[in-house]
Amino acid sequence: MIPFRVQIRPGVSLFEQIVYAATRAMVAGQLRPGDTFPSVRSLSKELKINPNTAAKIVAHLVSEGLLETHPGIGTVVAQLPQSTARERTRLLDQQIEELVVEAKRLGIEPDEVHAALTSHWNKLGGDAKPAERRKGDKDKP
Repeated sequence: MIPFRVQIRPGVSLFEQIVYAATRAMVAGQLRPGDTFPSVRSLSKELKINPNTAAKIVAHLVSEGLLETHPGIGTVVAQLPQSTARERTRLLDQQIEELVVEAKRLGIEPDEVHAALTSHWNKLGGDAKPAERRKGDKDKP
């Protein structure tokens, strides 16, 4: 099983989408340092992608310093430098842009969008902050 969710969208390469999904999972704390990352074979089988693409994804994440390979253990999530709230929020840029475009198309005002976001936030646990919230995080999300 792949420990992160990939939403396949037309028009964007599978490579980019899977790298984004894996990176997002690591930065958000869904995959933690030391966690085993799926093998090339597992990625290719579970995501139904070419094994060469899976190998390129793993190689890219290793070259970016997000993964480490350990002989006899496999590929694991690397210790990441601490990210700021602004960096974590940037992971939502595309979804936020899509929301704004759709809201404008429907004629929804910004305060109505904010109210809807707040409502959904509250439905999903209100002010509960993720366990990964970094101490000393001065940037607001």
